[in-house]
Order: sequence, then C-alpha cells, then structure tokens
Amino acid sequence: MPEQSSPLDLPEGDPFGPHNLPYGVFSTPDRPEDRRVGVRIGNHVLDAGAAAHALGSPYAGLLAQPSLTPLLAAGRTAWSDVRRALTAWVTVPAHRADIEPLLHPVDDVTLHLPYEVADYVDFYASEHHATNVGQIFRPDGDALTPNWKHLPIGYHGRSGTVVVSGTDVVRPSGQRKAPTDPAPVFGPSVKLDIEAEVGFLVGVPSAHGTPVPLAGFREHVFGLFLLNDWSARDLQAWEYVPLGPFLGKSFATSVSAWVTPLEALDAARTEPPARDVPLLPYLDDSGEEEHGGFDIRITVEINGQVVSEPPFATMYWTAAQQLAHMTVNGASLRTGDLYGSGTVSGPETAQRGSLLELTWNGRDPLELPEGKRTFLEDGDTVTLTAWAPGPHGTRVGLGDVTGRIVTAP
Repeated sequence: MPEQSSPLDLPEGDPFGPHNLPYGVFSTPDRPEDRRVGVRIGNHVLDAGAAAHALGSPYAGLLAQPSLTPLLAAGRTAWSDVRRALTAWVTVPAHRADIEPLLHPVDDVTLHLPYEVADYVDFYASEHHATNVGQIFRPDGDALTPNWKHLPIGYHGRSGTVVVSGTDVVRPSGQRKAPTDPAPVFGPSVKLDIEAEVGFLVGVPSAHGTPVPLAGFREHVFGLFLLNDWSARDLQAWEYVPLGPFLGKSFATSVSAWVTPLEALDAARTEPPARDVPLLPYLDDSGEEEHGGFDIRITVEINGQVVSEPPFATMYWTAAQQLAHMTVNGASLRTGDLYGSGTVSGPETAQRGSLLELTWNGRDPLELPEGKRTFLEDGDTVTLTAWAPGPHGTRVGLGDVTGRIVTAP
C-alpha cells in the first residue's frame, strides 16, 4: 500500500500553512466540555497545549488553557516565542511522531469564542462608506461630517453580545418610525443589515490615565479577525440622535473563531490612502517605521452568492490610529478588548460592505437566485471570508464569519 501522507504535508499555497497559524479554541465530540487552545494548520487543528506538554515546552502553561486570554496577556515577546515554537513543531520532521496524533480535522471539532471579551468599540473608518451613508441620508448636505477627517469616529458596543461564527442571529425588535409615520411603532426590524469589518484583539492592557501612542500598536494588539457588525437600520435611524447607536447595534456582533497574529501579516502591510487634512500629532503616522494599513481582501456572500468584495486597504483610518485615539484621553485597555474597523467599502459599487449601500437604502434591490433583497430576510445566511498577501507570494487565510437570521420571538 502507498504510504499515507501526513496532515502536515500541505499543498503548495495552502492559506493555512506554517506562515499563518491562527489561534482558536476548540472541543472534540469525545470531550465536548474540554475547551482547548488550538492552532490551525491546513484543514486540521493542533491541540497546542497537548503539543507543548508532549515536547516539554515552557509555554505549556499558556497554551494548555480553555481560552486565549492568558496568552494574550503574556505580551509581545511571549507571542513571538510561542509562534516560533509552533512553527517548528509543525515543520521539523523530528516532531511529527509527537504532533500528528494531536491533530484533529477542522470539520470534526466545535469552535468556540476563543477569549473573554472585555470591552467592544466600533469605528467608522472607511471614507467610501461614510460618504455613501452621508449621501443616502443627507443628499442635499455635505456627505462627511466636519470632524470625520480629523479623528476616527467610534462608539462603544455591547461586549456581552459578541458571538462566535456559526451562532444564529435573532432578528431584533424595537421602536422604529418611518419619516411619514405619525408615531413610532414597536416590532421586528424590517431593515436588518450587515457590516463587513475587520476586528482587532487587544492583548496587553494599558495603565489608566496613560495614552497609547501609534508606536504602541504592536505592543498591545495581538492579532485580527473578521467581524460582522449586524445592524438594524430602522431601529438605528429612530434612536441615534443625539447619542448615537444603541439597540440598532447591540443585539449581536459576530466574530471569526480564528485570530490571526499580527506577525503573520507583515507582508500584507500597506500604506493607507493619502490624507488631505493635516492630522494632530497623536494621529500623524507620516513618520512611523511601518505602514499602518493592511491589504486584506474580503468577500461577502448571502446564501452562497457573492454580493461584494470590499478592500480593506482603502480604509482611511488605520488600526494604530484608532487605538491611539481610543486611549488619548487616558482610557485604559484591558486584555480581551475588541475594536472593529467600521464597515469596509471601496470606491466601486461591488465593493460596498453593507446592504444599506449596496441597495442604496432599498432603492436598488440585489438580485439573488432565491429572489430580490433590499435587507436580510429570515433564513438568510451571511458569510464573510478574507485573505491577505503572505510571504513569498503565499496567501494568509483569515477564516470566515457566518451567521443565519432567525425569526424574532
């Protein structure tokens, strides 16, 4: 019989090769309550804690955990050391006898929310998205508000409703009032939408009262992931003046089960778009050693049909600028803080990251195989996937984030 190939013998160009190694938390059917830190390699998940014990690694205490939180808090030096060790474990032939029994097919495991969420902040960083929204709701006024190019606009979300990919999303109910309605009514949202985003995960906390400068981004942020900031546009439109989003956003935010470490994305770094307004010193990244943007290509599918391909490289505000602004008043970071980029939209119609933009608030319905869509219907499944350039012409897969809309109770 021919020798069976190893799960570690990956096809050339596999987006989950040793150049990637994203982290997650998984359980297996035989041990459903035993959540473990896993690292994805190809179509398998390595039990990272068991591997560390088998190889006598000093990092077993960080990896033999039910959550990524201890690793997140360990800091940048530990992140690099653990990544270096993991790379050796899955590439050095001498380790195969120890590693191969600890690999689980990714389709056979259950993936969980891999960290304890502390705070959740969402931004509004795409000029194309902000311009589209402004033109939809203020057709006779300026598309961008006067502050937009001076600071990264954001708001605090609801950390308790951050859910892992694959979790159903219940259609939210609340107050809504169309412009022609005499009074508000209560009921399920009829304008349920998506927002295709990239999220960033804070590892190392900061001291209360001490801002984090642009150069501190790598010291505090562990990695990134895909994020879908579900939005009820009709609830949001009625409630948001004067304090901003509330129930129209807080019902659910879906995140990928995989967190890609920043080190895996060095080749995806790119210069952000040119700024045409001078920035205050704490946001001025013109003198930074590395580019603040990331060349990430996102694909949005509804019921398996591609509806958009937003380019993250077009984002006006970078993740480092968002972190600097979020802390410039002395607000502290905590391990497990998440912040979202804001909806990713490009200059072309097919690059818009929300149905609000794709259908121009319902004016131009999407044509799907099962019928027209202005906003999401019950039973619709939304999936975001993405990849970024990796070293030596490879691709770095960012996994996916999926959610299915279920009927309001």
